[in-house]
Amino acid sequence: MTRSELVEKIAEKCTDFTKRQVEMMFDTIIDSIKDALKRGERVEIRGFGNFTVKTRNPRIARNPKTGESVEVPMKRAVHFKVGKELIEMMNTSLSEQTTGNAGSGKEQ
Repeated sequence: MTRSELVEKIAEKCTDFTKRQVEMMFDTIIDSIKDALKRGERVEIRGFGNFTVKTRNPRIARNPKTGESVEVPMKRAVHFKVGKELIEMMNTSLSEQTTGNAGSGKEQ
């Protein structure tokens, strides 16, 4: 799903707002998440997941093409941990798809 598809879905459900207003709200949410991560803060969206910033220590790596040692500097990376509700929802829908029986939870 793309950004524009998400905005379109939200606009369909929130008929009190124009598509442009929905787009501005969506951009504000995304920018707020980016700003919090830039500051090293944790972002938690209940039922969806958590974004955290992890620091990767500097290390010596090897260039696979030349075999030469290369210094990799310290850097920060975004880590996403899926929320329990989302995992359960995905696994429930998966078992329904494989069995063809809604809610049975038994796989064939």
